[in-house]
Amino acid sequence: MENVRWIVAIFITFTSIIGCSTSINHSRMNLPPEFKTIALVNVNVIPMTENSDVIEDTTVLIVDNKISAIGGGIPTDAEIIDGQGKWLIPGLIDMHVHNLVDGNIGDSYPTKGASYFFDNQDIMLLYVANGVTTAFELTGRVEHFGQRNEIIQGDVIGPRIALAALIDGDNANRVATTPSEGRQAVRIAKGDGYEFIKVYSRLNIETFKAIVDEADKQGLKVVGHIPTSFKGKTSEAFVPHFSLVAHAEEFSKQANYYTEEAAQKFAELAKKNNSWVMPNLSNLVRIAAQGRSLDAVRDLPSLKYVHPLMQDKWLTANQYYEGTSTERVAYFDTLVDFHIQLVKAFKEEGVPMVAGTDAGTSGIVWGFSLHDELALLVDAGLTTEEALASATRLAATWLEVDDKLGTIETGKFADLVLLDANPLEIIDNTRKIAGVFVNGRWIHAEYIEAELAELAKKNSANLGKDEFSWSRVTGR
Repeated sequence: MENVRWIVAIFITFTSIIGCSTSINHSRMNLPPEFKTIALVNVNVIPMTENSDVIEDTTVLIVDNKISAIGGGIPTDAEIIDGQGKWLIPGLIDMHVHNLVDGNIGDSYPTKGASYFFDNQDIMLLYVANGVTTAFELTGRVEHFGQRNEIIQGDVIGPRIALAALIDGDNANRVATTPSEGRQAVRIAKGDGYEFIKVYSRLNIETFKAIVDEADKQGLKVVGHIPTSFKGKTSEAFVPHFSLVAHAEEFSKQANYYTEEAAQKFAELAKKNNSWVMPNLSNLVRIAAQGRSLDAVRDLPSLKYVHPLMQDKWLTANQYYEGTSTERVAYFDTLVDFHIQLVKAFKEEGVPMVAGTDAGTSGIVWGFSLHDELALLVDAGLTTEEALASATRLAATWLEVDDKLGTIETGKFADLVLLDANPLEIIDNTRKIAGVFVNGRWIHAEYIEAELAELAKKNSANLGKDEFSWSRVTGR
C-alpha cells in the first residue's frame, strides 16, 4: 500500500505541474445577470446550525453577496425566486481536493513560464454544478493563488479555495529532512501566504514534530498524513496541534490488524489529542473499483466532464489498475471494510469528522465525488444530518471561517444550494440540485446543465488528439 501511496503522491504533483493543453479555450459561463437583491420565497431552510430545526415555508433575503434576513418582508426591488417545495442547505465544502494548474514539463529557463494551460472555468464548473462552494486544496502551489484570484476577481465562477502548503521528506516542492529544515519550510510557507500546512508520508519523526510545533507558533493549522516513520509507535504522532488527519487510510497504514479493537484504539488517540479526521471513504472505494477494472473509470457518468488529458491518463496509466491482482483487490476490500469500522469508532468516541474526497486523483471527479462521500458516510453509520454537517458547519469550523460560511444565518455569505428534495430524509437528495448561490450569484439548473453539455462536447472533440495523449505529453 505504501507503494500505491507513493505513486499517488507522484501523480498529484505531476498533474499539478502539467495542467492542460494550450489548444482548448473556453469562455466564461454564460450566466444570468447578477441581482443586487434576491428573495428566495416559500422555501424550506435546513440551516445546519447546531441543534437547529428546519425552518419551513420561509423567505431568505440575499442582498449583494450576503444573507440579509430569514423571514420577514420582501423589498420591492427584489428579484423573486420561488422555492416552493424545495430545500435550502449551506454550500458544500470538499476538504480534500487537488486542482489542475498551469505549468510546464521538462527543462526550464529564466523566461520560459508555463507551457501547458487549462481553462480554469472548466474545472470550477464541476464544483458549481454540484453545489460545492468551498474547496480545500491540499497540494498548494503558487499557481493556485492565481487560480483563486481569478475567482475572487469574478473572471471565473467557482468555489472559495483554501490552500495548504505540502511539506515532505522527499520528492516535493518543500522538502525537509531535519527539524531545522522543517521549521524553515513552515516559515517560508507562512511568508508565501499559506494559512495551512500539510504534512506528508516521508517525513521522519523529529522533523514531523518540529513542523507541527512551528506551524502552531506561526498560527498555521496542520492537516495531513501520519508518516510511515511512526509505524509501531502511532501514539507518538498525535502531538498537540496535529489538527486533522487527511485519510482514514493513515490509520490503516499504521495497523497490524484490521479489527474493531484497532479502530477503537485509533479513535481514542485522535480524541485525546483533539485531532479531527477526514474519513475519505470515496477515495479507497474508487481505488478498489479501479483495481478490479478500468470500467470503473470508463463507466463514470461524470468522466465526460474531465479534461481529455486526464481522461487519457486515468485510462492508460492508471496507478491502481497497473499490476493489479486478486490479492491486491482483496487487500483494498479489506481496507474499505476497516475504514467503515474506523468511522463507526470515530463517531462513538466523538471525534469530529469532515468530508473530503481527494478529488483530482484517478477516478475521483471534482464536485461529483463529494456526493459519493456523503452517501458512503451515511452507509458507514452517520445520520444524514451528521454527514451534511461534515461538509458544511464542521468543515467551516475547522477552516476557521464559520463566522462566514457553513450555516444559513443572517450576515453570512450567500453560498447556498437549492435542492428539489429533502437531504435529511435521503442523503442522495443532495444531488437533486435546482440551483446554486455562489457568493450571492444565482445559477439555476438549466444554466448548469447547458454548460456541462457544452463542456462534454468540447472534451469529446479533443479526445484522442496527440496533445491530449498522456504518453505523448509525458514523453516530450
